[in-house]
Amino acid sequence: MGKKGKRDKKGKGAEKTLAKMEKKVSRRAKKEEEDLEALIAEFQSLDAKKTQVIESSCPPPSPRLNCSLCAHPERDELILFGGEYFNGQKTYLYNDLYIYHIRKNSWAKLDIPNPPPRRCAHQAAVVPTAGGQLWIFGGEFASPNGEQFYHYKDLWVLHLATKTWEQIKAPGGPSGRSGHRMVVCKRQLIVFGGFHESARDFIYYNDVYAFNLDSFTWSKLAPAGMGPAPRSGCQMTPTPEGNIIVYGGYSKQRIKKDVDKGTLHTDMFLLKAEGAAKEEDRWSWSRLSPSGVKPSPRSGFAVAAAPNNRCLLFGGVHDEEEEESIEGDFFNDIYFYDIGKNRWFPAQLKGPKAERRKRRRGRQAEAEAAGGEELQLPPPQGPLEIIKEVVAEDGTVMTIKQLIPGAAEDKDRSGSEEEEEEEEEGGALGQPVEPCPRSSAMVAVKHGVLYVYGGMFEVGDRQVTLSDLHSIDLHRMEQWKVLLEMDPKTQEWLEESESDEEEDDDVEGAEGGEEEEEEESSEEESEDEEGEQQHPAVQPGEAQPQYVARTEQYWLRLARGHMGPEAKDKKVLKVAHAMAKTFYEDALQMS
Repeated sequence: MGKKGKRDKKGKGAEKTLAKMEKKVSRRAKKEEEDLEALIAEFQSLDAKKTQVIESSCPPPSPRLNCSLCAHPERDELILFGGEYFNGQKTYLYNDLYIYHIRKNSWAKLDIPNPPPRRCAHQAAVVPTAGGQLWIFGGEFASPNGEQFYHYKDLWVLHLATKTWEQIKAPGGPSGRSGHRMVVCKRQLIVFGGFHESARDFIYYNDVYAFNLDSFTWSKLAPAGMGPAPRSGCQMTPTPEGNIIVYGGYSKQRIKKDVDKGTLHTDMFLLKAEGAAKEEDRWSWSRLSPSGVKPSPRSGFAVAAAPNNRCLLFGGVHDEEEEESIEGDFFNDIYFYDIGKNRWFPAQLKGPKAERRKRRRGRQAEAEAAGGEELQLPPPQGPLEIIKEVVAEDGTVMTIKQLIPGAAEDKDRSGSEEEEEEEEEGGALGQPVEPCPRSSAMVAVKHGVLYVYGGMFEVGDRQVTLSDLHSIDLHRMEQWKVLLEMDPKTQEWLEESESDEEEDDDVEGAEGGEEEEEEESSEEESEDEEGEQQHPAVQPGEAQPQYVARTEQYWLRLARGHMGPEAKDKKVLKVAHAMAKTFYEDALQMS
């Protein structure tokens, strides 16, 4: 009894602290939001000039983050709404609506009168009612300088059959927020978590609200049991039984004045509906302890429902804080969670053809018998973690991690002409076509096919916002398909000094623009140009591991020169190997 009473008091104390913090944030944010309301109203007045529905074919959407991507409940279409874009100096917010036609691999823009105001980090969910509905709740609007925020608490529905927007004004809903999660469960929209931020303060939520799609009313749920700590950006998945699974997420705490500490959550919870009453469901939280291989800690991952009673997690980033800098490890892996078995496991690509794998194994056995070079390069038996790094002139490093499944390993480039022709038809010649590692990607599943749109990664202080589109059949899990490519070189980045030009050069070099890189660097950095001319050449028939081992000392000296004497040996070694591998790959492309 004593322990229970102590726990109850602790819970009530936490509720009081949360309420005080919410009032404090609300007071300070009110002034900011009043300032932004005028700007939002100005944008809405422009939208009010739209008087008719116009659907027109168009190029793919411009690069953006934190938009929503949903599969149409009846048609072979994906629906993209809103989002934001930052070019280094200014933040742009959107409220445009795009339709991706899956069969045609083409985009169309839908201009519909009276849309929701511009926003990002909102949530969207589709229901099949009356030809399909797209529901949108919350999100945020930011000032152009990115220093003031307005958090929405409005609810909208897009009637897909009639192509009309409608704002649903129902009292008692969640407070303004972004980074929350919303799913359809039975005939309800369930909203969990999120955060509210002003210029000086922030607050994270772990409350749960339900919106009834029949009565159009909000209700705040009060689940029994100990639920998740406040967070945003978590995984939220409904189960066939009408329960909800919550995994991971991110939150931060104020340690002292102007010092915040972020937390990557890796716990998992089940929100279970108790009882059979339709509108009087009682809910309870319980903690899950899944088996299998869980995703590594990360934020910015994307989630979607998958076939066979599973949900999936894609990509994300793990930020490592070192002294005053933050270094991000980006991912492009897929993890499945089997809802029925309560088990995580990493996805592995099977490769395009089983017969091709047999031929490869046969050639490897022959090569081993003949004592050929392939003896030194046995393929990995399981998934191989590859670390890629882009190194700027000033030593800035972007670290990218990706998992290459062993079955789809592309080490075997010396196959027969027949196999090369087959792979050429696949458009790759053995080159992997998976999405590059990223965070904040948008994902949707239609007919068992996963679509991944956009996202972002970082090179030093530069943010690269993507707008590419990839797909993979979740039933076959053979290989990724590139539906739309993007060249990061074409993306503007505005900053004050020459550092951006150098970072632009790095991106070009990574995409095969080595000649331009050498020409521009020759005008500004003659010493670096001389160093490039003296890089150890790749010898005929030399494999990448052999080249890296033979030239390691050279690249270590070069990396140390870039990074300075205070850099850690382990980090210098990583950078040196990344530089060697990049040079090796570029040399192969140029040959």
